[in-house]
Amino acid sequence: MIVSNLQARILIVDDDEDDFLITSDLIKSIPSSGFTINWCYSYKDALELMKSRANDIYFIDYRLGAKTGLDLLKEAIAAGCEEPVILLTGKGNHTVDMEAMRVGAMDYLVKGELNEEKLERSIRYALERSASVKALRANERKYRNMFERSKDMVFTANQEGCFNDVNNATTDLLGYTREELMHICVYDLFIQKREEERFRYLFTEKQEVNDLEAEIRTKTGDHRICIISASLERGNTNQGYMQGIVHDITNLKKAEKATLQIEKLAATGRLVRTLAHEVRNPLNNINLSVEHLREETANEGEGSTYLEIIQRNSNRIGALITELLNSSRPVEMKMETHVLQSIMDESILDAIDRLTLQRIKLEIKYPDTPVIVIVDKEKLKLAFSNILINATEAINHKQGRISVVINYSPDPSIVISDNGCGISEENISRLFEPYFTSKRNGMGLGLASTLNIIQSNKGAIDVKSTLNVGTSFIITFPKNQDVAEL
Repeated sequence: MIVSNLQARILIVDDDEDDFLITSDLIKSIPSSGFTINWCYSYKDALELMKSRANDIYFIDYRLGAKTGLDLLKEAIAAGCEEPVILLTGKGNHTVDMEAMRVGAMDYLVKGELNEEKLERSIRYALERSASVKALRANERKYRNMFERSKDMVFTANQEGCFNDVNNATTDLLGYTREELMHICVYDLFIQKREEERFRYLFTEKQEVNDLEAEIRTKTGDHRICIISASLERGNTNQGYMQGIVHDITNLKKAEKATLQIEKLAATGRLVRTLAHEVRNPLNNINLSVEHLREETANEGEGSTYLEIIQRNSNRIGALITELLNSSRPVEMKMETHVLQSIMDESILDAIDRLTLQRIKLEIKYPDTPVIVIVDKEKLKLAFSNILINATEAINHKQGRISVVINYSPDPSIVISDNGCGISEENISRLFEPYFTSKRNGMGLGLASTLNIIQSNKGAIDVKSTLNVGTSFIITFPKNQDVAEL
């Protein structure tokens, strides 16, 4: 018994009008249904109608003159037709049946075997399945758009970590093409071995990684600090795969670090100014007292010697206070247009004697194009010289090497690297703090002053170091559009 409440616009594509009339009469006889039935006998016209998606379901005859219904089905699907298609044929053929299903037909019916019940069931099944397929495709498009438009790196990989699919943000972040990434493993991106092992453990044992902070390496060798999440998912074949998302927080970390450095310098500056005020008042009294005592003991040689010692040390304390104040207060800048290569050359010239005496090999790599920046040349020379001197003091072996690399893009930058003793992670976090030093006779003001100068020149400084391998100072300046066009 047929119980139907179907509503649909039906197009029958058949070059035989008699066959069309027979099929349409059978469809119209389905009880409790409301069908609008149209006819098309031309292959070309039928294709245009299917492209326009003017109907809800199509009955297509297998024989359509020089071409077949399968040809029409293939072309229509390739043109974006998503409505269900039922293929009709005068004689049953298993091969055609299988091919129709493979190409995308919803059903395959033999004209001589048609009746109301079979047509009703075929139409109902085709419409229901088509609605499900359309919903799935809509969801797929929605999530594909989210996948592609995400600013975060989103990927899928097999259980061994080999990439299967990536979004555009992945290629932008890592610098690899999609084709190159298909030959790369997720684990290859990790810089720190312990972070890679942590990720492996969580994914293998827990089948889930939540917000793991790690450093990954791009194609160009840059280090990016990221938050990584991944999980083990199951596909239609129950085959497990890795699904992950990577959020780049490098710029956020740099901003946090810069803010922290500024806050430390500001706090230290307030302390120094208070200390200087409190020390200078009694120091002035000491100096005045020394002057009076000198007049009273002008003829006593031994007493005069002690006074001279007091005077020299008072002057030394006064000079030290001045140096402390200079290291903490904002530097007065004389901003002018300069070539970065020239400033670096002059800084190297100031430090060349130390390099020569320690027999340190100097490697220089400059771009052919002059890198133009707006900076205070003399202050910047002092900052670069401080870094070069620190690099020479960090080298305690006979194969010393310092490299200076200037980059033009994406922003003007200088990388000063050495193969010295390196800096521990604990000390790196305190590197630019005033008065912090690992040197026996150091005061800890050189790098604090360097940071002050770099920031006053609107630059940023970062440090990468590995113990017993070496250290790199990366100084970056903003690209000025007006200057870049000179």
